[in-house]
Amino acid sequence: MGGAVSAGEDNDDLIDNLKEAQYIRTERVEQAFRAIDRGDYYLEGYRDNAYKDLAWKHGNIHLSAPCIYSEVMEALKLQPGLSFLNLGSGTGYLSTMVGLILGPFGINHGIELHSDVVEYAKEKLESFIKNSDSFDKFEFCEPAFVVGNCLEIASDSHQYDRIYCGAGVQKDHENYMKILLKVGGILVMPIEDQLTQILRTGQNTWESKNILAVSFAPLVQPNRNDNSKRDTVGLPPSSPGPPRGTFTSMHSPTRSRHPSREGSHRVGTTSLHGKRLLFLILPHTEEGQRVPPHSQPSTTEHLYQKIQILNETLVSIIPSLLLGLVRGSRHGGCLLPH
Repeated sequence: MGGAVSAGEDNDDLIDNLKEAQYIRTERVEQAFRAIDRGDYYLEGYRDNAYKDLAWKHGNIHLSAPCIYSEVMEALKLQPGLSFLNLGSGTGYLSTMVGLILGPFGINHGIELHSDVVEYAKEKLESFIKNSDSFDKFEFCEPAFVVGNCLEIASDSHQYDRIYCGAGVQKDHENYMKILLKVGGILVMPIEDQLTQILRTGQNTWESKNILAVSFAPLVQPNRNDNSKRDTVGLPPSSPGPPRGTFTSMHSPTRSRHPSREGSHRVGTTSLHGKRLLFLILPHTEEGQRVPPHSQPSTTEHLYQKIQILNETLVSIIPSLLLGLVRGSRHGGCLLPH
């Protein structure tokens, strides 16, 4: 599946072509696509095909065509702070792009059938975090990948705001997918040769919309020949952990990967003596209790925006505060990197 747009010379050229063909239609999706080079997810020796609008498969490793991923990203209508589940997460390419939009209060989970592909995804994720110039430009929701069959998810698993399934779903598994979705959530999956967007409008009501004619390999069915009890797939915790690169104590500096950019500030960052420091402010109730990021999903994005404003204010004053602490450390105060 693919070939809907012209081949590009590099990642930016490919994105330009996807925009021109109206597969990428929003700035948020465009920024995520430009931030992650599709070619980085190809094996050496196959990268020449990375910027063509074609699917690619080598052994268990698979990437859908760029036009498919574009339509999926647009149909998911991603926002900061949402929870996302990728069924058949593969190389982690899509999950990593999603993480750039979800931000530090999001949840980003993936299930992949093949353990070697999960290891490949983890390697690519670590490479992106360590080496990509784009990483420092985003507040990132790091994906967590687990090995398992997505048709064997534990029955008591939590629900998600957004779900994507990257394999063909048979009609008798449609309801199974739907119940993983929160009310108000969006599920995107290929079913009956149509990439379909499903909105859960109520406890027992859904609205469906066909997006694009597609051809996907079907989901692998669980092995039912074995009479022994099958293990169910346990999903990662539903609470977001600390974003990659942040610290929980003012005494612990984060790793600096781009010394040349240490002088430039962005939301939630500051620098001191060549060390880049990140901080995270969490909302509190009037009683002083921390507000769980997903206790009221409808207000998550509003809270996130208010926190960004607060962080911007703190960025302007925190260097002088840290300098005072450093000077104090030389006289028996707390120690900070210098």
